[in-house]
Amino acid sequence: MIKRNIASEILTSLKSFPAVAILGPRQSGKSTLAKDLISKFKGSIYLDLEHPGDLKKLSNPLLFLKENPNKLICLDEIQRAPDIFPFLRSVIDDTNRNGQFLLLGSASPDLLKQSSESLAGRIVYKELTPFLYDEINKKAALRKYWMRGGFPRSYLSKNEQISFEWLNSFILTYLERDIPQLGYRIPANNIRRLWTMCAHLNGEVLNASKLGDSLGVSNVTVRKYLDLLVDTYMLRLLKPYEVNIKKRMVKSPKIYIRDIGIVNALLQITHFNQLMSHPKFGASWESLVIENIASSFKDLDVSFYRTQDGAEIDLILHNQNMIFAIECKSSMAPKVTRGFWSSIDAIKPDKCYIAAPVKEHYSISEHTVVANFDFIIKDIHKYISMVNSSNTPEENNYMRSLTEL
Repeated sequence: MIKRNIASEILTSLKSFPAVAILGPRQSGKSTLAKDLISKFKGSIYLDLEHPGDLKKLSNPLLFLKENPNKLICLDEIQRAPDIFPFLRSVIDDTNRNGQFLLLGSASPDLLKQSSESLAGRIVYKELTPFLYDEINKKAALRKYWMRGGFPRSYLSKNEQISFEWLNSFILTYLERDIPQLGYRIPANNIRRLWTMCAHLNGEVLNASKLGDSLGVSNVTVRKYLDLLVDTYMLRLLKPYEVNIKKRMVKSPKIYIRDIGIVNALLQITHFNQLMSHPKFGASWESLVIENIASSFKDLDVSFYRTQDGAEIDLILHNQNMIFAIECKSSMAPKVTRGFWSSIDAIKPDKCYIAAPVKEHYSISEHTVVANFDFIIKDIHKYISMVNSSNTPEENNYMRSLTEL
């Protein structure tokens, strides 16, 4: 079993909250992770709410829950039983105990409104993505991950053809079963066409009106479809960086399909040579980098920087205390433009990186490093740890100077 980065974080949350929800796309490994986690709790119970027998056990939910006190109960595919949340709240309030429920779902908290309303203050949400590269990079080359993406069944397939077939099956199931089960009555063909368009526009600024014209639907309808893809973890709309400078900024988000294997399947890319010659090769690398880095720093805001005159940086990670800038280049000998340096001057990041498929990192300026995204993730974690462990502004500045050497 591949160890997931978020596992220890979930165990810690179970000690601090009555309920923990693991949310993420279907087939991302939530059930496998949950079964491993609950095995550490004596007498724990696992129910798959897509299984008729398990769902029937909850026909009288209050009775079932009260008949199993002092146990960790895991409810998989919780969106199949939205009416159960008030009963969970009742049991939580009666027992006043942490670590009572582990809930698994394939929809965002915005779609699971009952949990947000019924369990407010009693639940914490954790997102499980498909495999991130640093979870598997000791076992495989980047090329394999770049082609197959991070969904376990795709990544662990025996060969590229089986991976490609699984990804296409996943897409079909998502369109024809998963969306209707969430209560949406949207023609599957419309969502598929939009999803395919997003693959061709991967890494580009959203133009909802243009997409609507291509689909024959309104701008509002396109936004509704895009929100659904976002809420089911298929799509990332990367917002523009808001900074108080005297430049005209791009205000629309950029489109990224979150799993690179899905991108390849939608573009009908079946082998790496085909990917390298594809017009979206650079955007493919950009998408891979951004998803891995953004998913590794959920406590930081993520955005991109672009001015109307074309100066841009692909990814900005930031909070009130620090800013990191990452530019993505698919070349092993990357070069940056004058617009990149002017962007750096404008936003003044604490650290700056060029993410490229290189084996060794090296500096191209005093504060800018060319490196693979695995190194970048580790280096940012190290920097944050150093800054957070300092006690005074003087110590913070000293630690920052050390990391910039």
